[in-house]
Amino acid sequence: MQREAFTVALAGNPNVGKSTVFNALTGMRQHTGNWPGKTVETARGRFSTDAREYLLVDLPGTYSLSAHSEEERVARDFLLSGDYDAAVVVCDATCLQRSLQLALQVLELTPNVILCVNLMDEARQREIAVDITTISKELGIPVVGAAAQKKRTLRDLKAALDAFQPRKMPQLPPPGTGLAVRLRTEKAAALCARAVRAGKHTDARDRALDRVLTGRVTGWAVMVLLLALVLWLTISGANIVSDALGGILFRLGGRLSEGLNALGAPEWLRGALVDGMYRVLAWVVSVMLPPMAIFFPLFTLLEDLGYLPRVAYALDKPFQSCGACGKQALTMCMGFGCNAAGVTGCRIIDSERERLLAVLTNAFVPCNGRFPVLIALATGFLAGNAKGWRASLLASIAVTLLVVLGVWMTLAVTRLLSETILRGHTSSFTLELPPYRRPQVGRVLVRSVLDRTLFVLGRAVAVAAPAGLVIWVLANITGGMLPWLAGLLQPAARAMGLDGETLLAFALGIPANEIVLPILLMLYSGGGVLPDAGSLAPLAAHGWTAATALCAAVFTLFHWPCSTTLLTIKKETGKWRWVLLAAALPTAAGMVLCMIIAAVT
Repeated sequence: MQREAFTVALAGNPNVGKSTVFNALTGMRQHTGNWPGKTVETARGRFSTDAREYLLVDLPGTYSLSAHSEEERVARDFLLSGDYDAAVVVCDATCLQRSLQLALQVLELTPNVILCVNLMDEARQREIAVDITTISKELGIPVVGAAAQKKRTLRDLKAALDAFQPRKMPQLPPPGTGLAVRLRTEKAAALCARAVRAGKHTDARDRALDRVLTGRVTGWAVMVLLLALVLWLTISGANIVSDALGGILFRLGGRLSEGLNALGAPEWLRGALVDGMYRVLAWVVSVMLPPMAIFFPLFTLLEDLGYLPRVAYALDKPFQSCGACGKQALTMCMGFGCNAAGVTGCRIIDSERERLLAVLTNAFVPCNGRFPVLIALATGFLAGNAKGWRASLLASIAVTLLVVLGVWMTLAVTRLLSETILRGHTSSFTLELPPYRRPQVGRVLVRSVLDRTLFVLGRAVAVAAPAGLVIWVLANITGGMLPWLAGLLQPAARAMGLDGETLLAFALGIPANEIVLPILLMLYSGGGVLPDAGSLAPLAAHGWTAATALCAAVFTLFHWPCSTTLLTIKKETGKWRWVLLAAALPTAAGMVLCMIIAAVT
């Protein structure tokens, strides 16, 4: 097969900086995180030097090529395919012996290997000296050192690639043959004994922190307190920015309306464009952008620091006790960003039964589209009459308790499923706790704004504008259709402590959770026109109380996933019955909880 570029397979254990190497070479923003299980599929990017043009294939991070997991299968199958010119295996200089075992496995499949010993800067800080020359002589392949966070340290890797001449691929052995695990371990240990010299530095600080952050009691306490702190900072900052941004955007909307009138545009066109599309768009941007611009960088800083693997470790035993795989803790954490991404991330779970458990329960934790709604309801109603920092504190406590409820419901429903329709044995997995690292604040800010905040906002904007137009048309042209639909839902809604308009807003908001609240405000307006940005006055005018807001917040937390997540579930499971079950489970939980709240308040 002809290839237009020199193809390089990039392999390595999780958390050795492999995606950082990929990003530094290609300039792409493949997401890097200080926890395992990030890459499930291959990413591809190009870069060039004076000698060659390269196609770099970033394989999933894996500890072995035994093909016991999806990551291992993807990596092994690509390496067996021979559809590449060289394989670069990235190793961790701070724990080289473990990383070398994968390198030895790759060498069993192909002689065309370059070893990149990454994190050399961290090794020096820990007083670990790695003799690159000795490793190269022992293995008979090019070996280079690097600290991939500093792009200039990859010059040696580029030079090694430019000088590399692929050897003819031998007849590849079938999977499972080659050096036994014990021989491979002994060879890696013997090589490290000759090439690695460790100093007197110890990891006492990391161990001391882990005793607190992963402790049976303290681990959970710190987790909840950190979540509350992040939410408090988010709410405190977002309220101020939302008001200012909303004022600017809605004044601009007034200018647009005046401009269309000056041009002689018909009233229906002005209403559709400004009162329908633009005002919903402005509301979503002003309400969603500020909390996301604060929450995502804070969440990413914790990830970059190395805290999220400790969260997964703390949640491992609860998931095991529910008959699920501990990896579900990782996919649940992904769901806080986006439930669709969390569902896709379930591929890291080997067992089909346990993968289904994770897929079906991922929507029980709030995604980025539901967080702004929860924050708005908590600030407007659940904080009571408090003002200033007290209101932000009470609102953050309320949202924290809702998130904890979501985690608890995830565990409860997982256990229910594992004891009924998805019975089976629980598997185990290896979770590496990476060292604590100083976050790269600048890179974190850029990554969280570009890769998360603007991406999510762009998706919300793409849905909000058409949704605003549809709601305006339904409210102003079709006559009584929306009131009729709301009346049809009224009996069920009343039993849940809500009203028909609220349930209708949730139904119409299935394309994206971000648009549920603006749709509800448009429905309350009668004419399909939103109030000023961030204003929840129409809710109070329609008789909303703290109890109503609590029911709405609970149903925001527990209802059918958005259309993107549902389609992702269909793609991942291949069966519509699992899609229907994934929608029915959180909806049933939300309805029951709302009925209980309505009955006791």
